[in-house]
Amino acid sequence: MSKQSEQFLEEQLIAQLQKLGYKYVTIADEKALLANLKTQLEKHNNVQFSASEFEKVVNIINKGSVFEKAKILREKKHHIIKDNGDNLYFELLNVEHWCQNEYQVTNQITQVGKYENRYDVTLLINGLPLVQIELKRRGLEMKEAFNQINRYQKHSFGAGQGLFHFVQLFIISNGVNTKYFSNFGTHKQEYLQTFHWTDEQNNPLNNILNGFTDAFLEPCHVSKMICKYIVLNETDKRLMVLRPYQYYAVESIIKKVKDNEILNGYNIEKNGYIWHTTGSGKTLTSFKASQILSKIPTIKKVVFVVDRKDLDYQTNQEYDKFSKGSVSSATNTDDLIRKFNDNDPNTKVIVTTIQKLNNAISGRNLFKMKAIQDERMVFIFDECHRSQFGETHKNIVSYFTNIQLFGFTGTPILAENADGEKTTANLFGKCLHKYVITDAIRDENVLKFSVEYIQTFKKKEHIIDLEVEKINEAEVFEAPERKEAIVDYIIQYHDQKTQNKKFCAMMCVQDIDAVIQYYEIFKRKKENGEHNLKVTTIFSFAQNEDEIGDLIIPPFSIAAEPQIGYAYKPHRRELLENYVEDFNNLFGEKQNIKDTEGYYNYYNAVAKKSKQNEADILLVANMFLTGFDSKFLNTLYVDKNLQYHGLIQAFSRTNRILDKNKTQGNIVCFRNLKERTDEAIALFSNKEAIDEIIVEPYEVYVEKFNEATQKLLEVVSRVEDVDSLYSEEDKLEFILAFRTLMRLHKKMSHYTEFTWDDLPMEEQLFTDYTSKYLDLKDGINPVNSPEKTSILNDIDFELELIRRDTINVTYILQLLIKFQSKHSSKDKESIEKEIFNLLNTEVSLRSKRELIEKFIQESLPYIKDTDTISDEFEKFWNVEQEKALQELVKIENLSEEKTKNLIENYFFTERKPLKKEILELRQEGRPSALKAKEIGDRILNRILGFIETFFDGISGQ
Repeated sequence: MSKQSEQFLEEQLIAQLQKLGYKYVTIADEKALLANLKTQLEKHNNVQFSASEFEKVVNIINKGSVFEKAKILREKKHHIIKDNGDNLYFELLNVEHWCQNEYQVTNQITQVGKYENRYDVTLLINGLPLVQIELKRRGLEMKEAFNQINRYQKHSFGAGQGLFHFVQLFIISNGVNTKYFSNFGTHKQEYLQTFHWTDEQNNPLNNILNGFTDAFLEPCHVSKMICKYIVLNETDKRLMVLRPYQYYAVESIIKKVKDNEILNGYNIEKNGYIWHTTGSGKTLTSFKASQILSKIPTIKKVVFVVDRKDLDYQTNQEYDKFSKGSVSSATNTDDLIRKFNDNDPNTKVIVTTIQKLNNAISGRNLFKMKAIQDERMVFIFDECHRSQFGETHKNIVSYFTNIQLFGFTGTPILAENADGEKTTANLFGKCLHKYVITDAIRDENVLKFSVEYIQTFKKKEHIIDLEVEKINEAEVFEAPERKEAIVDYIIQYHDQKTQNKKFCAMMCVQDIDAVIQYYEIFKRKKENGEHNLKVTTIFSFAQNEDEIGDLIIPPFSIAAEPQIGYAYKPHRRELLENYVEDFNNLFGEKQNIKDTEGYYNYYNAVAKKSKQNEADILLVANMFLTGFDSKFLNTLYVDKNLQYHGLIQAFSRTNRILDKNKTQGNIVCFRNLKERTDEAIALFSNKEAIDEIIVEPYEVYVEKFNEATQKLLEVVSRVEDVDSLYSEEDKLEFILAFRTLMRLHKKMSHYTEFTWDDLPMEEQLFTDYTSKYLDLKDGINPVNSPEKTSILNDIDFELELIRRDTINVTYILQLLIKFQSKHSSKDKESIEKEIFNLLNTEVSLRSKRELIEKFIQESLPYIKDTDTISDEFEKFWNVEQEKALQELVKIENLSEEKTKNLIENYFFTERKPLKKEILELRQEGRPSALKAKEIGDRILNRILGFIETFFDGISGQ
């Protein structure tokens, strides 16, 4: 009989660890553990402790919580007075040179606390138990090992001298699956906070004997994880270990910096960017990279650059959580310049906004920055896909002479979504590490999306279709009746989507006017007693903007319907002041937006209400759609045209993991974004996506600009001539000619060699033409565009769910239909890649991968009519299901009828069958008591595997 017990697994693991360099030592209890600790600390520090001296050592290490002990472990030197009065200094762990420590392995240590517990395998470093491994035999859930560790935390880890509070990492395994996590001590630990280790390409190393141990538990590597890649979170007083993709990202940045100690001027080849999907923990990764880089003596400053003031504050807060005072945030440009120039070790890592950085290296500040122009520095850009980095990037690399640049993004600008701009690779160099959205969903590091598409209007029965190009589409989407219907839908389904307000939602709409219109509808309906939702909003306003044209607020709120004609049209600022007053009344606060600081404080207050689940819906146009993290946010209502990185960024507001109740991000689309969603998921799941565009040389753009200038001057030779353009055709000709110039200027301005001296037009003249262009463009319609026809009388605004997508088998089938309908080999290849990528990474499809691939290879080529693909797949699936069932009952010798009944019962009741029910399926009756558990568990796991493959995730609903 093959030996698959925990003991066998334990023996094999210990043998493998010994091959890696761990010395086996027998330790029965705490007394033996302390004796071994004395020997190992003496060896490591090359000292000898008398019994009384070692007692002083124990007095140092037996104090405090898990968090405090983690700090004691990392202190460079501890001090005691020897028996003869001399000073003696020693360390518990060599943190700087992590490989230079003493490694041992032991097993079955008994610890007596509230109860007597025996621990499976313990890794000792310099005699201290720093890694604890709990094993379960194959066929059992890993969660049992996890629960066991939680019991040990309560019952025995802190007993005696509390040496097991020094454990930094826990490993749990059932042989074929293995996970690791940091010691949370008395903090509540969720199973969701346990991680698989992977290789650099994100392939999981799950088998503890075949992959995991050699990679993760190798002495130097596990020491490096403890010394470099565990963050001591000062705010929560807990340990946080990096996930594998975070580790590989930081390592790749450190390697780039260390390999290029002498830069000899700016070189993009020495830079790079990290593509880690939104929600996967880029802040922690960037913090760890900044922290390690700041300790390299040759680096004067590490500068973390964000593009919004709120992210400046948020990043500083997050970094401060990880390590109090570890970063310095600049309050203004002068403060930033001071921090650049000082030698204070506390300001070695600076967090700043892109705007302050731009100001620091321009105009009168250039002289103040001269002293550090040639200093060795590293700049790290957050959300480096944003377009505004292009201009600042150019300024930075043309000013500083001895720097490296690294970017972090969840949605890079690739060739496909560049839209004429430079890609992320063009600005930052090669991608150093990728962890895409499907990797994160597979690893359960972010939640999957459930996307619903709601049809908001439909044609009345008697209407004959108009030509599509003649329909006034904007009028339909902005119709007040449509917005009313959408708000009614949200009111009806909000509790369902947010699990009775256990979670909260965000709503993103087309523009600020739409924000105002929606807010007014929600407000009116609340005053009418139709809902009690707490709706908050914020938007920007220009000091001298035009008054709002379309929205008319009744002068008195007594009228049920908006009145027209005499009503006052308010400025956006006035409206926002009213909404701030609503916010204050709702939450008992005293916010105001009288000045910039007040506006910023209100912004933070609004953010806080969503982060703490105090507001039900946060209503926005663009704000908060990137960089905003709220673990309580689980639903996004969308009435906005989104695509590519904008779409994924917005959807990802909902995908942060919280607990077992938050299972997915709900996306409710009131526009048909189906095709754009598919495109975005395909693009940002594709690790092979082209990330570089061959950019034309600067000289080519100079030539094009010169030609475009000539054409403009043929239309209007002087700025004043624009005023003499009377006909629509002449005005349009000027607009199109100058628009070409503007686009060329935008592209040229990203080149470091750009200067107005190369162009036939002076900058002031360009600015003057720009003013004329802006004044004209909004009043002109393209000459050939047909008159748009209103269809408001021809449609009913009724909301109806037309589609719900989760990434499952139904989603794959839709891609297959799309695949068969394409004729070009390039299109087919693109969709095929997308399908196989999802099969490899999407966790719910893993068990079905082999069968779906079989269908694609053996059946799909013979299906000519795409309408029959779903039916053919269902036939194929039923045949394979029957085959698998026959194989299951044959291997385990079960009653076919009873097995079918049990599966059916489980499928509909979702109640896991009892062991007695499982054993009653056997044709040869119940096994002996000795074998009953092992056989019962094996059959149950086979049945659950069968259900997972053939039933779970098959339906799209």
